[in-house]
Amino acid sequence: MSGMTILHVHLHTTPEEYPKLLDLLGGITPVVEALPPDAALLDVRGAVRYFGRGPRELADLIRVRALALHGVTCTIGVASNRLLATMAAQSGPSDAVRAVDDTPEAVTAFLRPKSPGALPGVGPATVKALVRHGLHTIGDVADTPLTTLQRLFGGAGGRRLHDHARGIDPRPVTPNAPAKSMTAERDFPLDTIDGDTVRRELLAMSVELGARLRATSQVAHTVVLTVRYADRSTTTRSRTPRDPTNSTAALTTCVYGIHESLGLQRARLRGLVMRAEGLTAAESTPRQLSLDPEDERIRRLEAAADRAAARFAAGAVTPAALLRRPPKNAA
Repeated sequence: MSGMTILHVHLHTTPEEYPKLLDLLGGITPVVEALPPDAALLDVRGAVRYFGRGPRELADLIRVRALALHGVTCTIGVASNRLLATMAAQSGPSDAVRAVDDTPEAVTAFLRPKSPGALPGVGPATVKALVRHGLHTIGDVADTPLTTLQRLFGGAGGRRLHDHARGIDPRPVTPNAPAKSMTAERDFPLDTIDGDTVRRELLAMSVELGARLRATSQVAHTVVLTVRYADRSTTTRSRTPRDPTNSTAALTTCVYGIHESLGLQRARLRGLVMRAEGLTAAESTPRQLSLDPEDERIRRLEAAADRAAARFAAGAVTPAALLRRPPKNAA
């Protein structure tokens, strides 16, 4: 059990309360890697010596403190590396501590029966490709030669899949500060009830935020929309994209989904605020492998738009829906 020094803590909390919970985790160990909007990784090697408690006991201590101080429950995975700790936290019911022993036998027994989709970063398209080649479990993937996986998923993707199927993950826990947010805001000249006008501004904000995120090499883990009404009241809702993203298309899908869920057909709106939250560096953020050619086409189009903006001016390439204003329907 001595090698089980990595904790994946999934906090059942809100984005607003998340920084307070990170402070609580920092009281256990200074080696905390924030995973917005509601999780964190901890390396507790030093904490084990300081508190005189084992990793599982520290996990129980975190759960007690989170509930007592903030009224928040959490699910914690304990293992020898970040991959296994994350998978342990995601295996089974919430509000519990689940550990994977660091013996080869325990790691093998934990991984082999699971679907490849249980591996972080392996999405539905990758699972379908594996199943087409007769690889139905993580054990099947682990038994497949590295060269075969690299032929199917490329050099780096095949290597990562090969290692993860064997429970190998050398990535350290990297302490970081809570991620900041990025905001776009729109105020209507007159209160409006026109759905097309609102959707057009949502699209414009998504274009703006997507370009800014890509320019700074960041991705957002959460999209938040605040709606301001004519009576000065507000509603705020959030949505998590399938993967952390800086894609305008993915941001637009999220914010459209939030807007539609609010049912604002007759509400008079005064303004909109869209925030990309939980920002992390794009190059260090894992993303699911995608075999969908449409995803690659969208990435190429957005990269071309970014190059045009850098060479000419912002907005040099813009969605057709933003080139013409719909008729105003003010109230």
